[in-house]
Amino acid sequence: MKQYLDLVRTVLDSGTWQENRTGIRTISIPGAMLRFDLQKDGFPAITTKRLAFKSVIGELIGFLRASRSAAEFRALGCKVWDQNANENAEWLNNPYRLGEDDLGPVYGVQWRQWPAYKLLDADNKLQIQDAQKRGFRLISAVNDEGIDKVLMYKAIDQLRDCLDTIINNPASRRILFHGWNCAELDAIALPACHLLYQFLPNQTTKEISLCLYIRSNDIGLGTPFNLAEAAALLHVVGRLTGYTPKWFTYFIGDAHIYENHLDMLNEQMTREPYAAPRLVLSDRIPDYRVTGKYEPEWLEKLEPGDFSLENYQHHAPLSAPMAV
Repeated sequence: MKQYLDLVRTVLDSGTWQENRTGIRTISIPGAMLRFDLQKDGFPAITTKRLAFKSVIGELIGFLRASRSAAEFRALGCKVWDQNANENAEWLNNPYRLGEDDLGPVYGVQWRQWPAYKLLDADNKLQIQDAQKRGFRLISAVNDEGIDKVLMYKAIDQLRDCLDTIINNPASRRILFHGWNCAELDAIALPACHLLYQFLPNQTTKEISLCLYIRSNDIGLGTPFNLAEAAALLHVVGRLTGYTPKWFTYFIGDAHIYENHLDMLNEQMTREPYAAPRLVLSDRIPDYRVTGKYEPEWLEKLEPGDFSLENYQHHAPLSAPMAV
C-alpha cells in the first residue's frame, strides 16, 4: 500500500486548504488515481494501521441487501452509519427520514432497487407494450397538462444486470452501476461518494477488472475502507461469473484530508508498509468456473463469515473522528 502513502504525501505537499459542509477544514487536491494489480499486488488492505475489515465487509453485505437502516448495518458489524443516521442535524429534520436509524435510499437501495419510472402517452401502445416486456408495470393513469398518459414503474437491480451481462455479453463496455440518483438526493442521509462502478471482463484471459469513481474521498478514513470494500466486491463478482480479479483502478474527484486527521496520517507516514494480505472467500460461495452453474442469487446470501484475510500483518491501530 505504498501507493496510499504516496497519495497522502501528494495531498499534503500540493493541496490547498478548503472549507466544507462539515465545518472541519480539509487540505484537498482535485483528481487522483490509484491502480492495483490484484494478482501481483495482493489485496489492497492498508497495513500502516489496522483495517476495520469486519466493518468493511458488514457494509458491503448491507449494500448487497439494499439496507437503508443503520441498525441493519450494525447487526452486520458495521457502525459507520450510526452518526449519519442519528446525529446529522440536517438529516434529523428531513421530512423523508422515517425515524431512528433510517438513512433513506442509500447506496444499496440504488444498486439493487433503483426506482425507474416512465411517463408515456396513453395512446402509444407500442411503447407501453415494450415497457411491460422490460418489467415495468402500470401504476396509474395521469393527465399531464391536458394529455392522457400512463405512469409505469419498476425497481432496477443494477448489480444483477451487471452480472447477467458479464455472463451473456462480456464484450459490452456498458457493464456498470450507479449510486447517484438525482431524483432522491434530497431524501438521503448522505449522497453517494463512491458512485460509479464499471466492470471490464477480459474474455481472452478470463480476468475481470474494476474501475471505481469517487466524487469525494476522505483520504484518512474513507480511502482505506472503500479500497477494501470495492476489491472485495470485485472478488465476489469474479467468483459468481467465472473470472479472476485483475486490475482495480480507483479514481477520486476531490481527494482531501481533514485537519483533525493529520496526526493519524503523519504517524502512518513514519511506518513501513507490510506485504499485502490475500482475500479468501468461503468455499460455500459457488465458483462458476467449477460448477458451470450461474447463481447470482448468492449476492443476497453472503454473510460476514464468508470473507477473511490471510497473512494480514499490520501496524498498531490508529483512530480519528469521522466528519459528519
